[in-house]
Amino acid sequence: MGSARHITAFFVLFLFAAAAWGQKTIVSGKITDAQTKEPILFAPVFFVGTKSGATTDENGEYRIETYYSSDSLRCTSVGYQMMTKKVKQGITQVVNFELSPIGELKEIVIRPDEGPNPAIALVKNVLRNKKINNREKLDAYEYEAYNKVEFDLNNITAEFQERKIFKPFAFVFEGVDTTQEKPYLPVFMTESLSDYYFRRDPKNSKEIIKATKVSGVENESINQFLGDMYQNVNIYDNEIVAFGKSFTSPISAYCLGFYDYDLIDSAYIGNKWCYKLQFFPRRKQELLFFGEMWVNDSTYAIKSVEATIAEGANINWIREFQVKQEYDEVEDEVWMLTKDELLIDFNISDKKMGVYGRKTATYKGFVINKPRQSEFYKGVSDIIVMEDSGDKDEEFWNQSRHVELTDKELQIYHMVDTLKNLPQFRTVANILTLFVSGYKVIGPVELGPYYTFYSFNPVEGNRFRLGGRTSNAFSKRIMLDGYLAYGTRDERFKYGGGLIYIMKKNPRMAFGMSGKRDMEQLGQADGAFREDNVLSSLFRRNPANKLTDVTEATGYFEREWLYGFSNKLIFTHRVLKPAGDKYRYVRFEPQLTDQQQVNFLITSEVTLYTRFAYKEKFVYGEFERVSLGTTYPAVEVLYSYGIPNVLGSGFEYQRLITRVSDKTRFGPFGYMNVTVEAGKIFGNLPYPLLMMHQGNETFFYDESSYNTMNFFEFVSDEWASVWATYHAEGLVLNKIPIMRRLKWREVVSAKALVGGYDLKNDLILSRDFNYDGKPDIYTLSRPYVEAAVGIENIFKVLRIDALWRLSYLDNPNIVRFGIRAKFQVDF
Repeated sequence: MGSARHITAFFVLFLFAAAAWGQKTIVSGKITDAQTKEPILFAPVFFVGTKSGATTDENGEYRIETYYSSDSLRCTSVGYQMMTKKVKQGITQVVNFELSPIGELKEIVIRPDEGPNPAIALVKNVLRNKKINNREKLDAYEYEAYNKVEFDLNNITAEFQERKIFKPFAFVFEGVDTTQEKPYLPVFMTESLSDYYFRRDPKNSKEIIKATKVSGVENESINQFLGDMYQNVNIYDNEIVAFGKSFTSPISAYCLGFYDYDLIDSAYIGNKWCYKLQFFPRRKQELLFFGEMWVNDSTYAIKSVEATIAEGANINWIREFQVKQEYDEVEDEVWMLTKDELLIDFNISDKKMGVYGRKTATYKGFVINKPRQSEFYKGVSDIIVMEDSGDKDEEFWNQSRHVELTDKELQIYHMVDTLKNLPQFRTVANILTLFVSGYKVIGPVELGPYYTFYSFNPVEGNRFRLGGRTSNAFSKRIMLDGYLAYGTRDERFKYGGGLIYIMKKNPRMAFGMSGKRDMEQLGQADGAFREDNVLSSLFRRNPANKLTDVTEATGYFEREWLYGFSNKLIFTHRVLKPAGDKYRYVRFEPQLTDQQQVNFLITSEVTLYTRFAYKEKFVYGEFERVSLGTTYPAVEVLYSYGIPNVLGSGFEYQRLITRVSDKTRFGPFGYMNVTVEAGKIFGNLPYPLLMMHQGNETFFYDESSYNTMNFFEFVSDEWASVWATYHAEGLVLNKIPIMRRLKWREVVSAKALVGGYDLKNDLILSRDFNYDGKPDIYTLSRPYVEAAVGIENIFKVLRIDALWRLSYLDNPNIVRFGIRAKFQVDF
């Protein structure tokens, strides 16, 4: 019990200390002679270990108001003994001193310091004061931000310009700039003006984007990413996340284990005396920077920093990444970022054409420690784009820009608007769209996806499919889609179609409906290669002979209430029939010795799907959107109710599934993705309506499947699973000289599954569809486990995993060990 009390007391003290750190400490008092009680004039009073202090006035009184405090306050004066007193940080208090006179002064000998590298001592002081100098120590702050982003094509050679395909675009090459190492052509630019607000307790932030100007982009949703919230690098963070990678900051809490430092200069920067530090990586190929920074001598705040990604860093497609930042003391002891510049060089190889990305941001109009009320921060989103933000005229921009545009920048708007209207340019854009999306745009129609035109399987034989959907030229509110397929072996047509209507894009509100009559692989994960993908036909370890003939009608309504919080109400009617000759639906009646064949199963169900991912953001197309993720866990809950006697449905049941997924970064040690799922089905059902666990019978690695499990191998009516994948980002291979140049990265994963099954389900439909007296689909009497070790970033686009199945090794036709591949493009 005593030990528990000590631990509790320690954590209480720790929490109080953490709360005080970064808050302003105010100390006042009087210094007097201990014998005469007379005030001592001009006596220095300061916090030990800092440069924060004051001197007494003619009344012997002092006052110190500072963020740079310590827990000890010291007073000295000539002829008096030094005195030190303990103080409480982060509060206002009175501390008086009574100094005792001293007798004869003793000789003091000062010798030169021949200790360690002085740069390390300076860095330690920067780290000691990092939380104080970080702007997030403040109760609140506001500022106006001006952001300018430009993209340039680089490596524009004369030979490239003279190619026939570019003759219609010859006018754009008049803007090529040859003054830098790589000739470049500006082709895209955006500007934004916004007001940014921050409050520390409770922590909230909000940005109001007042004005935007974009050349060449018609997607309005991109405007939310043009402000300051999505383009901000904070050098005070331990890790600077860019391109999905974590770069260790040169002033991270553990920087001394990754960087070396040299003290190379000192000078006044403005009216601040500063020291110049040079920093560089200790080891090759780690995600680090090299560069220089100026540090203020009294507050140890960063005055400016210039950092470039270290040569050979394990990152793809990025040839250069530069950060330049300037900080100013906008109020006493309040340092704020006032100018921010980024330069990124995207390039596949040194001799190929690449892209420069440039960002310049300036900040002004600071308001410090004047927090707004909680109502101000309420709303659907923390980023508000004003309705008239894109309608500002040139006079507004001329008055509002923090920095004037150059003549070349002014030309970009006109050049891009002209370029995108050329027929030849639209042709090139359509070819790129076909490659990325799989659809060929033909006016109001898009044909595709091209990779589903041909496939084959033992049930359908050769399968030919023609599909399409309406394009944005048809409508930006409603999209129709449909397809027709034919199998040469079963000699049957399959078909499907649907529509989606966007009522509101941001936040999203939509409804849709669809119908189909087609083959389906039960137990296939949503993210897996679809069965009519030709690659699934070519690269598989078992034939696709357990297909189900599905007739389905679906309608849904989707509503996003807040960014990251949405609901989807779905009604689904399905008719399932076994396809091919490998399995049947059969029932064994208890009073009969022979089986009874069941021709089909019919269900009607209503589902409520809920997703909550705090501060999740999306890039929107007209109908589809791509998640940019969130730093918080994502929670999904799915509840379904099977309605009996509706459209022939014969089953009543309830299904509840909960899933939590999270991505945790470990700084320079990589990151881990974890997904936990639990589910239960209430009511007895035939096995096709239960949880057919996600198998994978192709040679492609699928993140959302059990890659050594077969289709139709396991079924459950209650289950729980844990999936974890650790991406080491070259943590070990980067340190092996012979492997370093390959830039391979380690990946380790494991998946575990437990489940239960009520045998009463077998009375509805038997799992023995081969009539041999043995179940052909197994239940989980113990955990199913598989693990994998792999290498990713092979040739920059390939991941290969070695997988081991660790349980149920005696099941027929399984693989105990396998090699799987996955195509992935990653920085």
